[in-house]
Amino acid sequence: MFVKALISTILVFALFLNSSAQSEKAISLSAVGDIMPGTLFPSKIYLPPNDNCAILFENAKPFIQSSDIAFGNLEGSYLDEGQVVKKCSDTTKCYAFRSPEKYFGDVVAAGFTMFSMANNHSFDFGERAVLKTFQLADSFQVAVAGPLSRPYAIVERNNLKIGLTAFAPNKGTQDMNDYSLIRSIVGHLDTLCDIVVFSFHGGAEGAQYQSVTKLAETFYGENRGNVYEIARVAIDAGADVVLGHGPHVLRAFDLYKNRFIAYSLGNFCTPVRMNLKGANGLSVVAQLNLTKNGEFIDGQIVPFVQDYGKGPFYDHQKGAIKKIKNLTETDLPESPIHISDEGVITYK
Repeated sequence: MFVKALISTILVFALFLNSSAQSEKAISLSAVGDIMPGTLFPSKIYLPPNDNCAILFENAKPFIQSSDIAFGNLEGSYLDEGQVVKKCSDTTKCYAFRSPEKYFGDVVAAGFTMFSMANNHSFDFGERAVLKTFQLADSFQVAVAGPLSRPYAIVERNNLKIGLTAFAPNKGTQDMNDYSLIRSIVGHLDTLCDIVVFSFHGGAEGAQYQSVTKLAETFYGENRGNVYEIARVAIDAGADVVLGHGPHVLRAFDLYKNRFIAYSLGNFCTPVRMNLKGANGLSVVAQLNLTKNGEFIDGQIVPFVQDYGKGPFYDHQKGAIKKIKNLTETDLPESPIHISDEGVITYK
């Protein structure tokens, strides 16, 4: 009888906490990693079947659209015609991405409201391609940030101002290894907005680099940053949500000062020109509930998996949940975050 009474009490208390959290909730945010739905370069064969970009997002769209705001990293620009600027020894094999301009509307229609363009593919086709992507974003009234010419952007939802800034270790973007710059931009954005979202494209790439080392990472001779430290610098400066991408694999989730951190959201919609085997094919929509000042309340990991030539589809094996849960518990045992077997994200 005592055990039953205790269980009943715990359930009632849990329901109370959930009800309290929901009453606190001011805004919901969905976040994904890299988006590159198809590229005209080096050939049209790298476009989705039937030149249909919209269908790639069909399975994930309900989860993205269910949130007030949704974030993704644009791994490349949107430009119909242009010459590659990226240095390549063989242009027929060069990994340079230029998606058709009409695809941008399909990406927005999936539910996205803010994008990072701070990464190693934003300037593959030069400043012209970046400016064209800015024009498209402005025409659809969505936020894009990251290049030096657009350090931050602001959207409004639920009578709140949400600011986005993005950093990377790549030419033309805001330098994620310049902590003074991070403090300056984030601090300024914090004076303008209720909630600040900080994005970075950092960390070494590939399945052998899934762990958060708490050290600076080098890849291809490039300083890809100490992502653990960078997240804390950003939050100390005023950021409320930190969303990482770049390694092409998932990494641990974390909390610092009641602010949410994803060290890498991995690939999301990258059906071509990407390695999607094993850990590289795991994908997520991370759904977060936040207070009006950006504090984390709770969240949900929605697991997806990718296959070459296709968009992300729901993973009933919950591979992404298992992966993030394991990495979080192994790499960051001291973290105050808890992830259930069903992907529910709460405080410990």
